[in-house]
This record gives sequence, structure tokens and C-alpha cells, in this order.
Amino acid sequence: MAAPESPEAKLPVHDISPAVRMAGKILRILFICTLLALAVRVSLPQSETIWTAYETPADLIRFLLGLAMCLWLGFQLLHGPTDAHSYRTWFYLGLAAVPFAMICLFAVW
Repeated sequence: MAAPESPEAKLPVHDISPAVRMAGKILRILFICTLLALAVRVSLPQSETIWTAYETPADLIRFLLGLAMCLWLGFQLLHGPTDAHSYRTWFYLGLAAVPFAMICLFAVW
């Protein structure tokens, strides 16, 4: 029979260097901000102004989907990682994803 766990039981702490933690934060912020700028650029209506987007249903749908995506990305930007594994993941993912996202942004702009 297993012994009951004490209420003071803690999960093992995985230490991560401050440099990897800071790099993970910076790369995550750069990636999300680049996606945010890309979403804003792509979701702008093809007509002259935002106020005339209702004239074409395709522009209105593109605008509303882009607005929803921007709100979701803004929430993700403010809601950061919680553990060392996520900082490490953002560090390694960001090394490849940030340059690719920047290339996509410059190609679309």
C-alpha cells in the first residue's frame, strides 16, 4: 500500500539559466509581435478605408477574422510562459521561427 502524500510535497524544480530565460522571453515577444503585424497587414480591407469594409462581404469577413486573431495574439502576448520547459521551448523554437516570420512579414508588406 502506498504512503499518502504530504501536503508539502513539491514538484522538482528545473533550473534554467537567466540568459536562456531572457532569450526565450525576447524571442517569444518578437515572434508574437511579428505575427500580430502580419495579421494586421493581411486583414486590412482591399477597399480604401476600414469604414467602407462593409461594402464587400469578403473584406468584412477578412477584417473580422483578422480582428479576432489580433485579439487572441494580444492575449497570448500578455499571458507568458509559466515553467522552465516553456522558456527553453520558446528559445529553440524562436531561433527558427522569428527569422521565418520576419521574412514572411517583409514579403507580404
